[in-house]
Amino acid sequence: MQPILPLAKARLGIDPEALVPYGHHKAKLSLDFVAETRSRKNGKLVLVTAITPTPAGEGKTTTSVGLADGLNKIGVNTMVCLREPSLGPCFGMKGGAAGGGRAQVVPMEDINLHFNGDFHAITSAHSLLAALIDNHLQWGNELNIDPRRIVWRRVVDMNDRALRNMVIGLGGAAHGIPRETGFDITVASEIMAILCLATDIKDLQRRLGDIIIARTRTKEPVTARQLGADGAMAVLLKDALLPNLVQTIENNPAFIHGGPFANIAHGCNSVMATQTALKLADVVVTEAGFGADLGAEKFIDIKCRQSGLRPDAVVLVATIRALKMQGGVAKDALGTPDVAALKAGAVNIIRHIENLKKFGLTPVVAINHRVDDAAEEVEALRAICAEQGVKVALARHWAEGGAGAVELAEAVQAQLAEGSAEVKMLYPDELSLADKIATIAREIYRADGISLGGDTARQLKEFEKLGYGHLPVCIAKTQYSFSTDPTKIGAATGHTVEVREVRLSAGAGFVVAVCGDIMTMPGLPKRPAAMDIKLDDKGEIVGLA
Repeated sequence: MQPILPLAKARLGIDPEALVPYGHHKAKLSLDFVAETRSRKNGKLVLVTAITPTPAGEGKTTTSVGLADGLNKIGVNTMVCLREPSLGPCFGMKGGAAGGGRAQVVPMEDINLHFNGDFHAITSAHSLLAALIDNHLQWGNELNIDPRRIVWRRVVDMNDRALRNMVIGLGGAAHGIPRETGFDITVASEIMAILCLATDIKDLQRRLGDIIIARTRTKEPVTARQLGADGAMAVLLKDALLPNLVQTIENNPAFIHGGPFANIAHGCNSVMATQTALKLADVVVTEAGFGADLGAEKFIDIKCRQSGLRPDAVVLVATIRALKMQGGVAKDALGTPDVAALKAGAVNIIRHIENLKKFGLTPVVAINHRVDDAAEEVEALRAICAEQGVKVALARHWAEGGAGAVELAEAVQAQLAEGSAEVKMLYPDELSLADKIATIAREIYRADGISLGGDTARQLKEFEKLGYGHLPVCIAKTQYSFSTDPTKIGAATGHTVEVREVRLSAGAGFVVAVCGDIMTMPGLPKRPAAMDIKLDDKGEIVGLA
């Protein structure tokens, strides 16, 4: 690693006074510097997304880093913008999210654990609002909040299924008013989305004030602003709002800022980091979470809609192993060449290619290579992609770093040279909320329709009456299938998307539709990754992947 202050000056032209150093290898940009860059010309934006996730892995973050290093290797001034890892999956099943092999952002341990305190600040701001709500009830409830209609839950950045549902305020009058509530994971907090979508400190505080926390006994909405919470929350978040600057293994600059989890949130790097990177580099590579049906759809329909950003090109990451799993091969049999299974599973990548074209984006397919990929399997996938009319490149960045991603970098550069894509939203603002959900279900998931369970249809109508019908929708559903059933691999059709709950995120500017059995507070697996993470005799972290 190179010291971050001279690296920022040499590669990005950023003076040390414009940075807030967090040790020798991490720094935050100052808000003044971010504001100063806004008059500069934009570079090109490349979105990296992927096929449907499997336990075999796809390597979207690794490919994003490798592509940025590869573009720099061929002389294109490039930055990468990634999302910050959550402690939940780090200690759960997924592990870290700083890339892998020779395509990583560093310092990896710092990035995966606590990284500059951003998620802790979000957790604290969220907890402050929760505490103020219950304190307001305790001291007379001047706003006439109905305790049964409080929608603001609590959060913690850890997978903990035992916290999903609970009763608080027990113990008598001195300890609060008993009511039902529960915890979500921090990355599912509306405050995380607000931090990622805010353009400056003023916009941040406005959005925080717009958060709807509850309804009154006459069913009128109550906001965080009415509670007087927005100012203190903004104070807790003022440093977290600043984009984080680190580097790749090959000493290329990287911004890491904002939340993951495109299965239960919008799952994108922050608008502020992406916009600033576009002012500092000729090409910016950014990622959207999970498969293109979740991450890319939300990137375009939420992040692009709100910010005015538009990707100039898109990369769709796939692995031979993952496509064979989509074709029905068990994980322990993936090392055996099986072209037939690859072709059967290719329905998944074809579906994602078709979906991206609906947004006006023709992807470049990146085959994230493994040493045990058979040559005939690679050629079969190349042929499938050619039939779909898309460029394809074999990428060996995990093993070789930027040099292994030159073929991919050249393919992306050729795509950019053909001109910027004409990006289209999937639905217009004026469509009803239910019809927006149905449009995503029909066009992206290929469902026959949606099912609005319980009071969800009535709640959507209420949101529209309150003036929020123009908002986009954020689908929370399993990442493992186009359907809401994670066992339906490949390219599911003929299914119904079951919407069991809807939540209004007025500050973030979208409506969340919780579908199927997805949980906004994940649980740990039988053997969590935490059991293998420890310090060695020298005090170094081991087991964090």
